Amino acid sequence: MAQRTLEIVTETFSLARPFHISRGVKESAGLIRAAIGERGHIGEGECCPYPRYGETVETVLKTLEDVRQKIEQGLGRIQLQKLLPPGAARNALDCALWDLEAKIGSQSVADLTGFSPPRTFSTMRTVVIGAPENMAKEAAGYPQGVPLKVKLDMENVPARLAAIKKGAPGSPIIIDANEGWDEDFLESILPELKSFGVILLEQPLPAGKDEALRRLERLVPVCADEACHASADLPRLTGLYDAINIKLDKTGGLTGALALFAAAKKQGFKIMLGCMVSSALSIAPISHLCSHANYIDLDGPLLLAGGGGAGMSEVPGTAKVKLNAKWGRP
Repeated sequence: MAQRTLEIVTETFSLARPFHISRGVKESAGLIRAAIGERGHIGEGECCPYPRYGETVETVLKTLEDVRQKIEQGLGRIQLQKLLPPGAARNALDCALWDLEAKIGSQSVADLTGFSPPRTFSTMRTVVIGAPENMAKEAAGYPQGVPLKVKLDMENVPARLAAIKKGAPGSPIIIDANEGWDEDFLESILPELKSFGVILLEQPLPAGKDEALRRLERLVPVCADEACHASADLPRLTGLYDAINIKLDKTGGLTGALALFAAAKKQGFKIMLGCMVSSALSIAPISHLCSHANYIDLDGPLLLAGGGGAGMSEVPGTAKVKLNAKWGRP
């Protein structure tokens, strides 16, 4: 096999606005890009280390360096699944290997997977936690009718939702609590969420402390995010959740995402595609599943400031976006 090279690059992007969720506030995104070179071709993958899962830029960089020799000696995607657990480090390498395989074979990743990314797609737009009037203003600034991913803690939920509904009356609302609610609050607020027409509630209770979902009447469908990383998680989630959120940084790349997607569909879960705050390079691999998802939440590049999201552009006059990343094409 031809000699391989592995280049690892870190980038830090400021966010266009503070990203306030129930877990805290984020003002920048630290991203890591892996570029694997072989036979005159370069395959790229990007990851976003996430502290919630015990990751930092430093720990992920160390993991990548620890496996550098094996990657440069020709380790393949299947072997990678056994070498590293699901997470950010494996994601960057797995996606880079997909991209490299496509380029070396003069194919596209769509040819290899059978899943073609759409030229344009509609994605949710994020409304972060803030005063009701500020959340309403943010919602009103998005294209009319675009689905809204509304971040909420346990404070002022009815007032915030009422303001958003007034500011963007035609937009479907998905609530993301990021594990920030408790059982009593969830039970008390579900009827109000239904009355506001909320179409999905994402991860209201902490992962591993969500058995209450089994006994509660889910007046609004509930989606697992932090509780679902890989297909091995699905048996426990049956009867608790109606949908799962697939993110490459949780599954450890496109290989794991495809496995989770297939297993979840077979077991009757609806599918959300999600992302961390990232560049378009992170979105390109998961976009191959867009045509087969029930919910799409891939606006990460649009949250970056200073041109960091240049790989994704809005389609004028519509609620759709277009990816300009060349990932996965020969």
